[in-house]
Amino acid sequence: MPNSKLLGSHLGNNLGHNLNDVITQEELRATAQAIASLQLSSGMIPWFVGGHCDPWNHVETAMALDVMGMHDQAQRAYEWLTSVQREDGSWFNYYLPDGSVEETKLDTNVCAYIGTGVWHHWMSTNDKQFVARMWPAVKRAMEWVLAMRRPDGTILWAREVNASPWDYALLTGCSSIRHALHCAANIGAIVGDSQPEWRAAADAIDEVINTNLAAFEPKLRWAMDWYYPVLTGALTGTEAKTRIAMQWDEFVIPSRGVRCVNDEDWVTAAETAECSLAHSAIGDIDTAKQLLSWTNAHRTESGAYLTGIVYPDRIVFPADECSAYTGAAVILAANAISGDTAASQIFGASTVLD
Repeated sequence: MPNSKLLGSHLGNNLGHNLNDVITQEELRATAQAIASLQLSSGMIPWFVGGHCDPWNHVETAMALDVMGMHDQAQRAYEWLTSVQREDGSWFNYYLPDGSVEETKLDTNVCAYIGTGVWHHWMSTNDKQFVARMWPAVKRAMEWVLAMRRPDGTILWAREVNASPWDYALLTGCSSIRHALHCAANIGAIVGDSQPEWRAAADAIDEVINTNLAAFEPKLRWAMDWYYPVLTGALTGTEAKTRIAMQWDEFVIPSRGVRCVNDEDWVTAAETAECSLAHSAIGDIDTAKQLLSWTNAHRTESGAYLTGIVYPDRIVFPADECSAYTGAAVILAANAISGDTAASQIFGASTVLD
């Protein structure tokens, strides 16, 4: 079992002790406060004031709050998520602050991420009572996701309500899902409801990622397809290091960050921070730290982060947009580098409890 030491204020006090030349503890706390300031009374965390919320990025922000010791706010975020879960275990793609639904698409990766988030909360708090309360929602979500599995083990991307799914799987989505399945199975082990078939499903996805990338819909423009198999532990060891190295020049603008897509010089701080997470996952802390340092160009005085900057003219795009999930990715990347919390190593090779 991972280190079960209760973290509490230890998180907020010690995170980033070896990162002061990149980002200080005070700056990390300001970023967490910027995220928390967006949280509505319902517990929902929109991208920005008046913006929408998608469940995947909502979980990411909850994870960042847990890293910084803001466990009550993180719990409220997860409680909101369970309150809007559909009876079949899925979530709609986008919700608005007034509680209405903006987009009704049902995305398997979006719906699976609760497994990663709740496992991260357990690693951060050891709160078995809360995890047990969340378990029914996690289990329903995973069962809905696995109902979208193809014969080769990959997971179909999405569908509309009462419609057939799109007939393809995505590499980034399946990479994230395989990680979420292992995290959710760990939760099952904690609450005494073992789910070995979820681990088998994750292993089947890994087999395809390692042997047959042609099984996935081509998304070669997107940086996430480059680093996500590494970030989530689908690729490990030499295979992971080779993949990260082979497309570095394609997606990275030195001293700027990671292009969201390879044919536009639009650097996003979230992709840059996630690429940092991928490098931490393979033990390349120096590069992870360098990538994290490049996100400072996106940092604002409030601690929030601009979503993207287009080079060479340094045009902020979307215009003046700071997004909660971007700040969350920075916090998670800092945590992975510092290694000070029990949750810091959640990405990369999977922890298996049963």
